[in-house]
Amino acid sequence: MDTIYVTGHRNPDTDSIVSAMAYAALRNALGEGQYRAARIGHISDETQIVLDRFGFSAPQWIKTVRTQVRDLDYDTPPALSSAVAVSRAWSILTADRSIAAIPVTNEDGSLYGLLSSGDIAAYDMRSIEHPFVDQIPVFNLVSVLEGRILNEAGNLLDSISGEVTIAMPQSCENLLFKSKDSIVVCGDQPDMVRRALEIGVKCVIVCQAELSEELRNYPTDTCIISTPFEAYRAVRLIYQSIPVARVCRTENLECFHLDDFVDDVREGMLRSRYRCYPILDENERVVGTLSRYHLIRPRRKRVVLVDHNEAAQSVPGLDQADILEIIDHHRLADIQTGNPIYFRNEPVGSTTTIIAGMYQERGLMPSPKLAGMMAAAIVSDTVMFKSPTCTRRDRSMAERMARIANVSLDELGQQIFSSSWSDDKTAKELLFSDFKEFHIAEHSLGVGQITCVNSEHILKRKDEFIAEMKAAVERKKYDMVLLMLTDVLLEGTQLLYLGDEEDIRTAFSQDAKNHSVFLPKVMSRKKQVIPALSAMWG
Repeated sequence: MDTIYVTGHRNPDTDSIVSAMAYAALRNALGEGQYRAARIGHISDETQIVLDRFGFSAPQWIKTVRTQVRDLDYDTPPALSSAVAVSRAWSILTADRSIAAIPVTNEDGSLYGLLSSGDIAAYDMRSIEHPFVDQIPVFNLVSVLEGRILNEAGNLLDSISGEVTIAMPQSCENLLFKSKDSIVVCGDQPDMVRRALEIGVKCVIVCQAELSEELRNYPTDTCIISTPFEAYRAVRLIYQSIPVARVCRTENLECFHLDDFVDDVREGMLRSRYRCYPILDENERVVGTLSRYHLIRPRRKRVVLVDHNEAAQSVPGLDQADILEIIDHHRLADIQTGNPIYFRNEPVGSTTTIIAGMYQERGLMPSPKLAGMMAAAIVSDTVMFKSPTCTRRDRSMAERMARIANVSLDELGQQIFSSSWSDDKTAKELLFSDFKEFHIAEHSLGVGQITCVNSEHILKRKDEFIAEMKAAVERKKYDMVLLMLTDVLLEGTQLLYLGDEEDIRTAFSQDAKNHSVFLPKVMSRKKQVIPALSAMWG
């Protein structure tokens, strides 16, 4: 079953991480699919403290949901060792006509070459003109001929070389074999076998006949093999006894990796004319083959979005993925889908509140550890229930989760918000620890938020923050960058800004000057800061 990724927004906060983990756990517990929580950014110190306290690991970090080779229904033909006989490869290719080529591997599974039916046919045609074979392993020859060795000399040889000859009647003297470097194929012809042994040819292959004890014990270095096949077929099988390493294509091989993006693979295929291409894993081992028709209808990654519904905040490559569901508590934004989906958007202070309600709706009680983590997420996103986005549902659900986990909400809040600041962190790390992009009426802006209990101390590094905000404007071409230092104790926000000061005064306060202003009772980015800018810009 294909994985369904549940992911929050970029630069994820605690609510984003916990809601993804809680929703994936809910769906998996109900047996509804292979859901996996994911993240698309670094874990903040606050979130890490919550994860550590309740014994959880951070979700998998995914960098993109662009379609990759691993998402395709590529072929998985058996990969053959370079020592395997050509006949084995031919039987695989003829048994399944959909296989364009077989990967040939080294002992460690890495790629040695690629073998197609055309390669075998070309070699077979060359063998008619040049009937000499070199160093055929005896094991290969006996196996392909379904034969057995008849004399002791055959057991002492490891490989056989020579010109393949079908023994002719003795009356045709000019057609008889004369060289020791011969592999003689004959039938019930004792005199011909004796002649071959006297000359000392490399090998005698007796087809559909028995050999006298005298000839089997003849003192010779010639290997004698019996086979149930008639002479012509035996000759063709001799050529198919050689290792595939001598026939397969080993030069100018173009291969792809499981993590390669399909867009890049398509470009690579356009530059070449091969029927299929080997696929390698991260350890350079062969896992399959890829042909052009595999690119026609690629499988897309499937995702569920939580705590956001804005493309700029979502995982890169979202346009190449199938969005199955969105669960959020923010304003409606710009994500579009090709098909109808389940969309749940509620005016509450935390996405985790919505998901906790879904546990209740489906009759499933979260484990104490998961409930404790969900309580922490609600406390974090509602700023200890002081955010204007907070509702009675948030408080009620947080209290229920805290009772299940047997934890104190006040103690959780103190632990969470005392971790938001550290003098050891750079201004850049702090600015982007909880940073979101927005696009409003052709204006592009970024808003970071640090929820703390010591905003006055943080303001001492104002110049460092302004420098990083300027760098962000130059790099991302923002019209405005804001940093909210939301103080739980002061119940307000110290706003650092970079952009048009008149816009800041119009939207928030006439007291704005020198890139900063205190906004009492402003605690929420999505319900107070973004709506004010949206109203101003129309």
